[in-house]
Amino acid sequence: MKTTSVSHKRPHLSTIHRSASGFTLLEMVIVLGIIAMIMGGAIYLMTGMQDSAKITQVESDQKTYMMALERYRTLAGQYPSEQQGLKALVDRPTTAPRPRKWSSMMDRLKEDPWGNPYVYKFPGSKKKNQPEIISWGEDGLEGTEDDLTSQE
Repeated sequence: MKTTSVSHKRPHLSTIHRSASGFTLLEMVIVLGIIAMIMGGAIYLMTGMQDSAKITQVESDQKTYMMALERYRTLAGQYPSEQQGLKALVDRPTTAPRPRKWSSMMDRLKEDPWGNPYVYKFPGSKKKNQPEIISWGEDGLEGTEDDLTSQE
């Protein structure tokens, strides 16, 4: 009967010494550089996502205002005048046209994500029979590219 011998391979001393020494300074610098690049890319992408989130917030606020204005019209018989504005959703108007029936539609008026008040127009710019809710966007200036209207 033939016997086979099992040989155990032993690591060389140089291998043991290298694995026990840890990372070299160069390896750590390379890893930190890679992490910095990944973080930079993530921050860049998150900036674009913040802008997108603000635009989504404006669209949501505009829909909320439009639903409240529809409820107001149902009770009052008409939309608030431009002079009465969105404040008519919070406080009963004291100027003409006074609503037939009135109920507070909102606790308070919201500002757009850039801290500016929403603008109310009636009649709207494009749909004359409907109100329009406008955010002047990040720059807060009327008539610029970043304006967001409920009539688009």
